[in-house]
Amino acid sequence: MKKLLTALMFLMTFNVMAADPQMGKDFDKTAQTINTDNPSKIEVIELFWYGCGHCYHMEAPLHAWVKKLPADVVFKRVPGLPNKSWAPMAKAYYAMEILGVLDKLHSPLFEAIHKQKILNPTDEKAAIEWIARQSGLDKKKVEEAFSSFSTNTSLNRAANIFRASGATGVPSLVIDGNYITSSTMAGNNDLALKTADYIITNLRADKAKVSAPAKK
Repeated sequence: MKKLLTALMFLMTFNVMAADPQMGKDFDKTAQTINTDNPSKIEVIELFWYGCGHCYHMEAPLHAWVKKLPADVVFKRVPGLPNKSWAPMAKAYYAMEILGVLDKLHSPLFEAIHKQKILNPTDEKAAIEWIARQSGLDKKKVEEAFSSFSTNTSLNRAANIFRASGATGVPSLVIDGNYITSSTMAGNNDLALKTADYIITNLRADKAKVSAPAKK
């Protein structure tokens, strides 16, 4: 009897995991449609915050997932900006991008906050000093990148995207400007990525139908 119950529990678990993600549970429509940069591609945006522990733990599985994305899918990150306290890390992201050190310092910034615990993610001055030290760049140049017109423009866009997405937390994944999932909605980071795959597959099929020539 015990073996039978174990087998039934395994079967029930498998069926739950094998079921397709459900709208309204594992993912949902965004609050507003978000324009994508290239309509011919399926765009995936990760909304994140360097100060978020869940985002830190999402980095490894997300990196592996992005490496396997097909050619018709484009991935980008957008710093979450629901309130002013998250602004220093959003500025850090865009400043590092301007300075050409984003690829080099993206992961180390997460490590400095969550593993080494040497950086407060709400402290803009400390973030500037950390980037200058890690990059070898002059501190004044880093400060200029933090306060640049380009950074401020990007911050406004990031705030608009976060608002339009309807996200209630991070990390969240916005797929093609119309759908959103997250580790909270789907159950965990791996399931969020699988949910994104499910949405991408269905979007691809829909795009193929639209572009297919009409039958005579």
